[in-house]
Amino acid sequence: MSNTSHTWITRAETSADIPAVHAINAAAFDTPAEADLVDALRADVAWIDGLSVVTTDQDGKLVGHALLTRCHIGETPALCLAPVAVLPEYQKTGAGSVAIRAALDAAKERGERFVTVLGHPEYYPRFGFSRASAYGIGISIDVPDEAMMALALDAGHPLPSGTVRYAAPFGI
Repeated sequence: MSNTSHTWITRAETSADIPAVHAINAAAFDTPAEADLVDALRADVAWIDGLSVVTTDQDGKLVGHALLTRCHIGETPALCLAPVAVLPEYQKTGAGSVAIRAALDAAKERGERFVTVLGHPEYYPRFGFSRASAYGIGISIDVPDEAMMALALDAGHPLPSGTVRYAAPFGI
């Protein structure tokens, strides 16, 4: 599939998308933990309508998903990008990237300022993320320093320092 050119469409998740979003996350990861996490976050106060973004093909088939939920850096409200999932047969086609960009754009339009991600240090810098520790941002679990990244959506508001506090369903 990766050699095929795709025109991806992104939009906010609707209630009708919930089973497909669950299936995408279940298929993209080795265990159902991420799919279950999305379902748990949907019921949590950290959920923000409009910041769960799906990628579809031109026929409306859901192939990707990116989720931003409320977290805090110290006491400062921020967003957490997790999980990001694409059906295995559509990985490396840009379906995940367009979902991430659409989610970040939606967050910025809502006046959100900061986003954190715990992920692959080779992947997320293309969206503007950089090593969180450079800004004095930490996390309470042991992860590789380069895997914890942060992004300021608005250059006028530099990243705050502090420890990232995730929504309860993350268990961190």
